[in-house]
Amino acid sequence: MLDYALLSALAAVVRSGSFERAARQLNVTPSAVSQRVKLLEERLGTVLVVRGAPCTGTPAGLRLCQHAERVALLESELRDELPGLPPDGAPVTVRVAVNADSLATWFVAAMAGTEGCLFDLVLDDEEHSADWLRRGEVLAAVSAAAGPVQGCDSTPLGALRYVATASPGFLNRYFPDGVDAASLGRAPRLTFNSKDRLQAQWTRQVFGAEIASPTHWLPSTQAFVDASLAGLGWGMNPAMLVAAHLRDGRLVALVPDRPLDVPLVWQRSRIASRSLADLTRAVLATARATLHQP
Repeated sequence: MLDYALLSALAAVVRSGSFERAARQLNVTPSAVSQRVKLLEERLGTVLVVRGAPCTGTPAGLRLCQHAERVALLESELRDELPGLPPDGAPVTVRVAVNADSLATWFVAAMAGTEGCLFDLVLDDEEHSADWLRRGEVLAAVSAAAGPVQGCDSTPLGALRYVATASPGFLNRYFPDGVDAASLGRAPRLTFNSKDRLQAQWTRQVFGAEIASPTHWLPSTQAFVDASLAGLGWGMNPAMLVAAHLRDGRLVALVPDRPLDVPLVWQRSRIASRSLADLTRAVLATARATLHQP
């Protein structure tokens, strides 16, 4: 039988990154937190926390943190249905995987439309965020995966629209005779990270093939926009973020009227939870209002 007071100490250390911050969160001493984590490790016969700056969870420790958070969600729902249960003042934490561009454009509004919970966001490419659900490390994900993950429900959200953009100066320098496969192969582009396939998808959609080119690596949505404005390279920017720049002429579409639409879905665990249900309603409403709908 797991001791949930010990689990709470473990989760606080792993999520906050230190025994001191966990102690402040739990209103106990750092020594008490350390003793609880050590006792849990001794009972289970395995190391759960890698001590360092910051402290991190081992695979076993992370799995126990996820279990504790799921139990907290279920208990929160029970308190709503059974008022006689003792109250717990701590809000529940919902862990969600989301891609950086959704976070920068529309997902925060969905978070703001959900009350009574805290968020622990994991950033990953939309093609890979569903993997966090498969491993049981999150309760929900904004994903580009078409099929539902086992044990999860999936709802289409609409498409996040991207535009291949560059500054007018960059366009004049690298594409004086127009944008074609040869000029794209010479022009520097912007790439978020090794998982980013948006530029390749767009060239395949418009020119029929992936076009290799020199690239800047910029793992930041805002840096993509700033680098485009500065003339460092061309890149796929969310239409919502660059609409004003395109309208004012600070950015130019490489090929007018040829955006790239990336369909997104909301995948979430079937665990019964009012917090997850409220978040789902907020996500769907925000997506309908902001994403491109078919």
